[in-house]
Amino acid sequence: MIRDATAADAAAIADLYEYYVRETVITFELDPVPAGEIARRIGAVQEASLPWLVTVEDGEVVGFAYAAPYRPRAAYLHSVEVSIYLQQGALGRGVGGELYRELLARVRELPVHLALSLIALPNDASVALHERLGFTFVGTFTEVGRKFDRWIDVGHWQLPMGG
Repeated sequence: MIRDATAADAAAIADLYEYYVRETVITFELDPVPAGEIARRIGAVQEASLPWLVTVEDGEVVGFAYAAPYRPRAAYLHSVEVSIYLQQGALGRGVGGELYRELLARVRELPVHLALSLIALPNDASVALHERLGFTFVGTFTEVGRKFDRWIDVGHWQLPMGG
């Protein structure tokens, strides 16, 4: 089941996200994010009239995806950055594609012109998901982040939304 996230989901989202913070370069956060901060982020996204969704299986949050303002300056108003994270047990089962398709469908209902995704490289699974859903690779920022004592490149993908 895919539904809008609520503040009540914040602890489950924080738990799911912690794996990516501690074990991967997929997120550039260095410290786990407390549930209270996740609740604040959910609220900020929803107050911007953008979607933050969760996938729930057997009462458990197994994935989340959201669209956030790309940059704070006014000229960026019609561009959003989209992100998705899945519980490790949900990988490779089509959960991500279903969740992302729903997120993109909701974004298309908004006055959004472009969805952008920034992917820490290498990340073959995320690249494949984005390209399967129509995102186009537009470039790489090299050595833009540092985590686990190494420099990380970030690839940029975009998808026109029609708004």
